[in-house]
Amino acid sequence: MTITATEITARGMTFRCRQTDGDGDAVILLHGFPETSHMWLPLMQRLRAEGYRCLAPDQRGYSPGARPEGAHNYRYIDIASDVRALADAWGVERFHLVGHDWGAACGWAVVALWPERVLSWTALSVPHVAAFGSAIRNDPDQQQKSQYVTFFQQPGAAEALFAANDYAALKNVWQASEPDQVAEYLSVFTQAGALTGALNWYRGSRGIDPRDADVTFGPVQTPTLLIWGNQDVAIGRVSVDDAASFMRGPYRFVELDHGHWLIQEAPGRVCDEVVAHVARNRAGAAR
Repeated sequence: MTITATEITARGMTFRCRQTDGDGDAVILLHGFPETSHMWLPLMQRLRAEGYRCLAPDQRGYSPGARPEGAHNYRYIDIASDVRALADAWGVERFHLVGHDWGAACGWAVVALWPERVLSWTALSVPHVAAFGSAIRNDPDQQQKSQYVTFFQQPGAAEALFAANDYAALKNVWQASEPDQVAEYLSVFTQAGALTGALNWYRGSRGIDPRDADVTFGPVQTPTLLIWGNQDVAIGRVSVDDAASFMRGPYRFVELDHGHWLIQEAPGRVCDEVVAHVARNRAGAAR
């Protein structure tokens, strides 16, 4: 089975993507920081084996042709609108959506803005953004876990840290990744402007703060799966538990004894859960 590299033009930018063919529903997969669409290869293979067709873009800031300058170009409305535009360019009206880390935060915005486009939604690690934002403001444990965000918002300083000593800090983040994946990631983050583009997600969103004039993170009717690792160094339990209060449609929560990098640490279980969730909510299926 083949996962092909392609480029898709959307909103005047060119996104590097990985995709598979298939006769079934469409699935769009959104990576987080500091990764690329390469993280989704195991899940794309599983979904393709079940007949689904997949699209995993290297998102805004990561694709060389989609790297606008300025943190003001990396708001929730910007990164979410990219997803809708990519689906349109791909010729897909309704799709299943999967996101991890910042890809999950972006996915929550897509679900908030255009729920009619999303057949099912799977968030890895990051819970409902309003629940997460509340925890950042009110929960001491989450405040401690999120201290790094303030540093990431400092232009130049974060880039210098990650690039120092032959990108040692990034390589440390990727300890759960195989060498070929690390090489792929380095091929992106060593490009001019890539680190700044990726870090601008933290800067444009005010550090994942959900109080946004363009996006209202409210109740969710979309069938939702949240997978969280209870050893996650960035996401605490309070926001994960609170996420259920925003769910008005079918909702399933899966807790794993793993950390933040779920697709690398528990690929089999993650793939099983996502494939089952997509199957339960495929187009035309009775719920």
